[in-house]
Amino acid sequence: MSDTTHDGAVALSTPPSADDGLSAAEMATKYGLTVSGARPGLFEYVRQLWGRRHFIMAFSRAKLTAQYSQAKLGQLWQVATPLLNALVYYLIFGLILGTRKGMTQEVFIPFLVTGVFVFTFTQSSVMAGVRAISGNLGLVRALHFPRASLPISFSLQQLQQLLFSMIVLAVVAVAFGSYPGPSWLLIIPALVMQFLFNTGLAMIMARLGSKTPDLAQLMPFVMRTWMYASGVMFSIPVMLKDKPDWIANVLQYNPAAIYMDLIRFALIDGYGSENLPSHVWAVALAWAVLVGVVGFVYFWKAEERYGRG
Repeated sequence: MSDTTHDGAVALSTPPSADDGLSAAEMATKYGLTVSGARPGLFEYVRQLWGRRHFIMAFSRAKLTAQYSQAKLGQLWQVATPLLNALVYYLIFGLILGTRKGMTQEVFIPFLVTGVFVFTFTQSSVMAGVRAISGNLGLVRALHFPRASLPISFSLQQLQQLLFSMIVLAVVAVAFGSYPGPSWLLIIPALVMQFLFNTGLAMIMARLGSKTPDLAQLMPFVMRTWMYASGVMFSIPVMLKDKPDWIANVLQYNPAAIYMDLIRFALIDGYGSENLPSHVWAVALAWAVLVGVVGFVYFWKAEERYGRG
């Protein structure tokens, strides 16, 4: 179409479009456009995570290898660090403060080493989770991938490190008279449940830490308090026998104590079921499912906000 102007020139006019009068949102809907970086649905998000499983495994192995790459002993520190912690706790709590009340030396040393190794698994997962997003902003901003890959990979890294430590733990148990038996197989479901719990907790901390970097400075104090309240270096029922029952129950049913006690029960011959709270396996499963699911959904809710601002 053409129109003649007042000076005789011919001007072309644009024909009306079918999109005239549509808002940006209506046009996006019409042509199937979506917001860049928008949060996918929950089941689609799970599908995307499964598609990135090889990246998650490779990333966790790479972080584990790099962790001690500058040290001369290298990967030996994966075992030496918690073992040295156990030695320090034994000197202070076992010999000086006498917290092994009610336990023989043959039970107390594996009891203590197990507690240190198992609690370190949770502690390291939480601390890595706090920095999972804030410490990897370059990766988050440069590439498009499900952000939950990061806290999951860090939890996997800590699980792999614990598995190295379990070799030393088995040697310690045998050295003090606890030999391999069918009960040792119970370590597998206990570690699986603890891994699910740790991963959910790491996701919660990753979301909180992405907006509050100072949380990384606070968490060591929180974790130290949790450790002392979880019976890492003493038996909760024995140490609190003169206190109201509800105090011991609260401490025994906290998840860190639950998972430590399950692995102690499986590994140490002299640590019987009388040391465990009632319905301990059901409680362990409930903690794993509750924190795992809540942590995953809580993290997914903020998927589109990670790395921005």
